[in-house]
Amino acid sequence: MNTAFSYGLLSIRIMAGIVFIAHGIPKFYGVSGGYGFFQSINLPSELFLPIALLEVIGGFAILLGVLTRIASLLFIIEMIGAIVFAKLSKGFVGGYEFELLLISICITLVLVGPGRISIENYILKREIFPKGKQLHQELFRS
Repeated sequence: MNTAFSYGLLSIRIMAGIVFIAHGIPKFYGVSGGYGFFQSINLPSELFLPIALLEVIGGFAILLGVLTRIASLLFIIEMIGAIVFAKLSKGFVGGYEFELLLISICITLVLVGPGRISIENYILKREIFPKGKQLHQELFRS
């Protein structure tokens, strides 16, 4: 993986992590409102806390580059749910375009992993789930 690609992944990972954390932390301040929101879109209110935790913990995982593939996969599922249950009726612009952007970022992270500049590669010296890395090497053989 070349240096430019590694730094490009780093910037994507940092912004995605910050966005998910920034959307997750406020949920803990308005927990009762969050439960009500979930009920208003016909989702079980019990899903609110796991989703808030996913956004904060998963956001930090992506930000730091540890378990990036798993966190990204979980975010893809969450964003699909957000589109289907809360945003689809609002249309593309002002509706679900942001969630589609996050899905595309997460798909990239699932396929190529966290990059060289990550906890997995600096401290552990390997990716925890390298399948996407192997796929990337097969697709982009030099």
